[in-house]
Amino acid sequence: MKITVEMSCRSRKGAFGKLAIACAAIAVCAPAFASAQSPGPANAPLPPPITAIARPTLPGEIPLYPTAAKAKTEEQWEDLRGARLVRNVVAPTLTPVLPDPAKATGAAVIVAPGGAWLVLAIDTEGFDVARRLADKGIAAFVLKYRTAATDRDPTKLIQHMSKAMAALSQDRLAGTNNAKFEGVPQAIEDAGAAVRLVRSRASEWGVDAKRVGLLGFSAGATTGVRLGLLPDAASRPDFIGSIYGAPDVGPVPDYAPPLFAATAMDDPLFDLTKGGLLPSWAKAKRPVEAHIYERGGHGFGSGTSGKLWFEEFYAWLETRGELAPKK
Repeated sequence: MKITVEMSCRSRKGAFGKLAIACAAIAVCAPAFASAQSPGPANAPLPPPITAIARPTLPGEIPLYPTAAKAKTEEQWEDLRGARLVRNVVAPTLTPVLPDPAKATGAAVIVAPGGAWLVLAIDTEGFDVARRLADKGIAAFVLKYRTAATDRDPTKLIQHMSKAMAALSQDRLAGTNNAKFEGVPQAIEDAGAAVRLVRSRASEWGVDAKRVGLLGFSAGATTGVRLGLLPDAASRPDFIGSIYGAPDVGPVPDYAPPLFAATAMDDPLFDLTKGGLLPSWAKAKRPVEAHIYERGGHGFGSGTSGKLWFEEFYAWLETRGELAPKK
C-alpha cells in the first residue's frame, strides 16, 4: 500500500489555529482554546476569554439515545471569540447538515470535533466543516459526543487543560508521547451509534449506506480511528479522516477502513512521523494517505493549512470513488 506524504510550507492563520506557550511553557491543545493563550510574563494570570451562552437550538438535532435525552443535562455552552464551545455533554446528539439534492453525491461524513474529550469545538471543527462538506454535495452530520465532566468555572477549565497539554508537549519534545492512545469509551460508543443511525436512515437522507465515513479532529480524530479498529462492522465507518489525531493507536486489523491523515510538523503535542499509526495501517495492507505540513501547529482546522487539508481530503474521496453521484 502506498503512503503519500506531502511536505508543504504554509503558514496558518485564523483564531483557532494558534497555539502559544504562556507562563511555564504551558501548552493548550484543544483547538477552541488554542487562540486563547498568548505569551506573557512568567506566572502572569491568564483570564478566561470564554463567556457563557444559552444552549442554542440546533435545527434537526437528533438524540443518539432517546432515553438519555429526557434526563436532566448539565450541558454547558460558551463563546470563545465568536465560536461556540460545548462541554459537560451527557446526552449525545447528531445534527444533519444536508447538501442540495441536485448535487448530492450519496456520500456521508460524520464530523467529530476535538477538544481533549473535555470540550467540543462545535463550530470550527463541527458545523463550519459540515457546511463545507454539504457545499461539495456530501451529507454531513455533526456529532456532539459525551465529554468528561469539567468544572463549570472556565478559569479552572483552562488551568486543567493547560496542565494536561503542557505535559503532552513536554512528552512530545522528549519523544515519549507516541504511546498507544486508547481514547474515551463513551466517545467511541457515541461515534458508533452515529454511524449506525446514519446507515439506518440512509434512504431518508439520500446517502449510500456503504459510503458513511467519519472525519475527526484531535480527540475526535482519535475517537474515529479507534472506532475503525473495532470488529463490529455495523458501527465501523467506511472511511476515516484523522486531522491532527494521535500518532499511534496500536495494532491495525486487516478490516480497518481506508485512512486519510493530516497534521503539521510543528504540532507541539503529536509527532505523526514518529508514531506507529501510518506504518501500522500500511503493515495491515490497508489504504492510507497522509499530508504533513511544515507549519500549522495543533488545531489548524480553518486556517491556511485547514484549507489545504479539506481540498486534499475531498480529492482523496473523489479518487477513491466515494463521491460518485447516487443513482
